[in-house]
Amino acid sequence: MSTKRIAIIGGGNLGAAIAEGLIKSKFSFPDQITITKRNTETLKHLADQGCIVTSDNKRAIETSEVIIVALKPYNVKEVLEGLKSSFDPKLHIVISVVTGVFLKDLSAIIDNGVPIFRAMPNTAIAIQESVTCLCQSGASSSQTKYVTDLFSQLGIAVAIDEKLMDAATVLGACGIAYALRFIRAATQGGIEIGFDSKTASLIAAQTVKGAAELLLKGGLHPEAEIDKVTTPKGCTIAGLNEMEHRGFSSSLIKGIGASYNKIVG
Repeated sequence: MSTKRIAIIGGGNLGAAIAEGLIKSKFSFPDQITITKRNTETLKHLADQGCIVTSDNKRAIETSEVIIVALKPYNVKEVLEGLKSSFDPKLHIVISVVTGVFLKDLSAIIDNGVPIFRAMPNTAIAIQESVTCLCQSGASSSQTKYVTDLFSQLGIAVAIDEKLMDAATVLGACGIAYALRFIRAATQGGIEIGFDSKTASLIAAQTVKGAAELLLKGGLHPEAEIDKVTTPKGCTIAGLNEMEHRGFSSSLIKGIGASYNKIVG
């Protein structure tokens, strides 16, 4: 259990999901978490759990030690420039989960030597199943350990070079949508072969979860696990080959590429 007070500046979907994950993991007590938003009514569910919900960003920063910036990319500069006098390099750690805003940009805005991290989680952080990619500027080893531990409570934390952060956004954050679209398509296929929608969705979702756990716990390449279920002249290889003929892998790779080009373009 952390004793540091955490402020989440920006209580949108991701900011709220981070708060939920911190509470569920017991990394922080709810009353150690302050979350801000103009329309605080939308955060009533967090206030009911004991979080401090406010529209006062300045107050949130000055009463906390760890500042998680979860603003929209277009208003990061405006909001943080109005708050930079509130940041104390001897007290604060800043963690940005904002897509496309670089460490050098954040340092230029705050401009006082405060250690800054970039983190790219996904919305599964609300249920402690995120993959979060991290990079940092000006942080000590103990601060890096703290931030790594924080996100490790919420799934898996991976240190990467900042130049890969856009790619991490696509593979890890956009990737949630890709996986859900696969589950939706598998559910539709399940309905076509006889299941009701609820049962088909349950089977598809648990199957994807099981496949992921095989890789995470077994450490094998996906093809090694595929080989275990593709018997000669069997139904699995027939289905896989038909999907490949229809462009399954190619479509997924091209989709990832399109998302990446949208970010960097």
